[in-house]
Amino acid sequence: MYKEDIITRVALKVIEEAGEVLETKEIEEKIALSIKNITRTKLFARLNNLRGEGLIKGKFVGPGKGVWIWWKKDAFLGGKRK
Repeated sequence: MYKEDIITRVALKVIEEAGEVLETKEIEEKIALSIKNITRTKLFARLNNLRGEGLIKGKFVGPGKGVWIWWKKDAFLGGKRK
């Protein structure tokens, strides 16, 4: 189990409240409003921990360095949104 901290809690809340898929940068911008000194590396590690626990979904897209996108685990269940 991942160690839950403020970054993890806020990131999970942002993703669950979003009505769309978010890029890591978009999540970072939303979190930065309430948490100071957040780094992209810390956020990415927390997002991957959440993905590993099955609490969110994430996928690498794009060429080169690409971009990671994130969404809530039940976002695409055929109209059964929660």
